[in-house]
Amino acid sequence: MKVVILAGGFGTRISEESEFKPKPMIEIGGKPILWHIMKCYSYYGFHEFIICAGYKQNVIKEYFSNYFLYGSDVTFDFSKENSMTVHNNVSDPWKVTVVDTGLNTLTGGRIKRVQPYIGNEDFMLTYGDGVSDINISRLLDFHKEKEKKLTITAVQPGNRFGSVEVGKSGEVKRFAEKKKNDGGWINGGFMVVSPEIFDYIDGDDSILEKDPMETFVKRGEMAAYCYDGFWQCMDTLRDKKYLEDLILQKKAYWMVWE
Repeated sequence: MKVVILAGGFGTRISEESEFKPKPMIEIGGKPILWHIMKCYSYYGFHEFIICAGYKQNVIKEYFSNYFLYGSDVTFDFSKENSMTVHNNVSDPWKVTVVDTGLNTLTGGRIKRVQPYIGNEDFMLTYGDGVSDINISRLLDFHKEKEKKLTITAVQPGNRFGSVEVGKSGEVKRFAEKKKNDGGWINGGFMVVSPEIFDYIDGDDSILEKDPMETFVKRGEMAAYCYDGFWQCMDTLRDKKYLEDLILQKKAYWMVWE
């Protein structure tokens, strides 16, 4: 089963980094968050990826064109034939297709553009800025059990800020630190999708979370795999620092491959 990753947006909320690279290529622990997502899927046996690129898509292409060099020792011999020898190649067993899905294309449109690379089969789909320790094999089993056209992973990220309850005269009656389960369920990505979704995407201006998903909801063809384990998106510099701190503290729960 192929894994489609949405990686074409501008990343405006983390513009301090995305000015120079697409958000999925922003590094945590010395590796792009896109790499971390792919490692999660690869751990569960999914090795074929289709990257929906857009903004600064050349950065993603260049990264994978030289991917095997990043983890291997290399000898460059300029004395005779300008040869290059790669030692102890430790690159991953991946097949990666990077597709330029347009600069301003919306999420549904990006998926539609990679349809020729997917074919008429179910596929995995996720966003290029979120990591989780979700067991993807169990997610797939759940999808098959429910027999729906689309399964999302629903998560509760919690409120970013604490809550304050204020009385009529202005006094603070209750202050509560943020808790994970205070917020509602949201779509955390890590989806399993039927190829039927292509029938409900009109073009580049189609938003995945609008027409396609709303249609499946109305038809009773959408399921939610409610997951209360670790999930974190990298939307801001604060999120990036949080993820990097977890790596330094050896609490990077999404790094299931280690």
